[in-house]
Amino acid sequence: MKLLSVIIKSLKEQWRSFWILALTLSMGPFFAAVYYLIIETSKPHYDVAIINNDKGYNFRSESVNIGEEFIRFFEKSVKDSLNMPFTISKVNNEAEAIEALKNKKKDALVIIPENFSAQLERHLYDKSTRPVKIRFYGDLTNINYLLSAMWANEALNSFFREATGTNEFIKIAETGIGTSSSLSDFEMVIPGILIVSIIMLMFPATIAFVAEVENKTILRLKLSKITSLQFITGLTVVQVLVGIASILLTLLTAIILGFDYRGSAALFILTATLTSISIIAFSLIIAAVTKTANEVLIAGNFPLFLFMFFTGAAFPLRTEGLFSVFGYPVTLQGLMSPTHAISALNKILIMEMKLRDIIPELIALIILSVVYFIAGMIMFRNRHMTLK
Repeated sequence: MKLLSVIIKSLKEQWRSFWILALTLSMGPFFAAVYYLIIETSKPHYDVAIINNDKGYNFRSESVNIGEEFIRFFEKSVKDSLNMPFTISKVNNEAEAIEALKNKKKDALVIIPENFSAQLERHLYDKSTRPVKIRFYGDLTNINYLLSAMWANEALNSFFREATGTNEFIKIAETGIGTSSSLSDFEMVIPGILIVSIIMLMFPATIAFVAEVENKTILRLKLSKITSLQFITGLTVVQVLVGIASILLTLLTAIILGFDYRGSAALFILTATLTSISIIAFSLIIAAVTKTANEVLIAGNFPLFLFMFFTGAAFPLRTEGLFSVFGYPVTLQGLMSPTHAISALNKILIMEMKLRDIIPELIALIILSVVYFIAGMIMFRNRHMTLK
């Protein structure tokens, strides 16, 4: 009977520690669901753009364009290969195509030169003809580019083996966009790590709100007639400073360890500030459903893991958009602000892009911050700041 009493007492105590019990029981299913969503939404798809500058040549009063023949061969090889998630598109403007690469709307750009047909025709009679140079452009840090370029290169080799019996006639010139051609593996992960340093703001920001409730000082605030907006704004200002200090310290550490900082410092600070505000706004939602610092440290793990692993902060993640707004893709993980912050930092630090290029990300950060704040303020005021 004593053993039974101990078991019953232990069960009651366990139930009183509800958040710990919930964390323990749900963490396994939670990660299973998260990784399922990651895998389902990140099924590979590769977009290859081709610019055909080939002028062709005349053969028996007919115009022959080997560049066009290669494009048809490439498209056919993709269709004949089962489950190859490739899309091949012909484009005309090189500047626009490179811009699409920087915005990750395309994975690789192949440029066929003007003398493509003429050089190949000459090679059939003179094996000493210089190889024709075909240019590849892409983000060399992006696995999608590497696979796209590899497939395009294999298609070129197959095409020339059929046409000439050899694939030694072509020479690939690969150009990385932005600074991607000179980045180390360490430098590639820095944009995500920088955002992780702000995501960690979720705990101190939430505790800053909840501490007022736990220490009963919220009662004095209620009696002083301070508004919810004034209270929340005051705490937010301090936490934004903490967030900026955190990301700057992380950046300084990265620079000491060899990270080559490039891009606009002003845009970097602007992105860090908006990201900090969005995380603090989301923290307000967590504070609304918790009452103590211990509850925050337990319940906060759910959104923390979600923000770290499902936004591309911990490791690169790319998914197809559900739909687009003015050309900017809207994805499931786009409901979490770090997704847009990482995209903005990649454009700033790796692609060296300007303000106009990150406007969609900045707008997304602002919209999400407003939504988070409105939801969190209503929930926090009703739960903790209403005089009863």
